[in-house]
Amino acid sequence: MIEQVAEPLQQHGFAKVVLELEVNNHPGVMSHICNLFARRAFNVEGILCMPMSDTSRSRIWLLVFEDQRLEQMVLQVEKLVDVRSVRRHGAEHEVFERLERFFH
Repeated sequence: MIEQVAEPLQQHGFAKVVLELEVNNHPGVMSHICNLFARRAFNVEGILCMPMSDTSRSRIWLLVFEDQRLEQMVLQVEKLVDVRSVRRHGAEHEVFERLERFFH
């Protein structure tokens, strides 16, 4: 059976934001979060995931557009068992800029 997804919204005129998630670190957490966004046709511009120092947790940063569906997406992500917290940052958050400088 093929699941039908909603049509993606045009992203023109929307600002970008960074969502920072603290999650339990075990196999499948990243794909579960990405699938949640994909099923709702929500475009993710960038993804970064790194384990934290105690290795039982990881941080995931998602660069997304701030559109009318974002608040609902955050509520859905917060309901996931393995998500410990979600923080929202403006697009000026430096995590993706630092990564881009590293690779150039």
